[in-house]
Amino acid sequence: MQVKNGFMLREIAGQPVVVPLGARVVEFNGIMTLSESGAVLWRRLEKDASVEDMVQALLALYDVDRETALQDVEAFVESMKSNRLID
Repeated sequence: MQVKNGFMLREIAGQPVVVPLGARVVEFNGIMTLSESGAVLWRRLEKDASVEDMVQALLALYDVDRETALQDVEAFVESMKSNRLID
């Protein structure tokens, strides 16, 4: 999975947000606020990460069990797909 062209992660007032650029502004009017872990996952997606890559990233950074990390990644991916931010 990979982030579609035309979306970037930025920090606004200390908060990670996804913003559309160029023609994507018409498709996605607004911004999407991410949590700290959401920003970690987004950065992985920028590098064409798999679900397993993202799970491993959460396990390395947070005190969380594998099942919880997997559920969080799956929910994040579903949200990104439903908002048409990833391929």
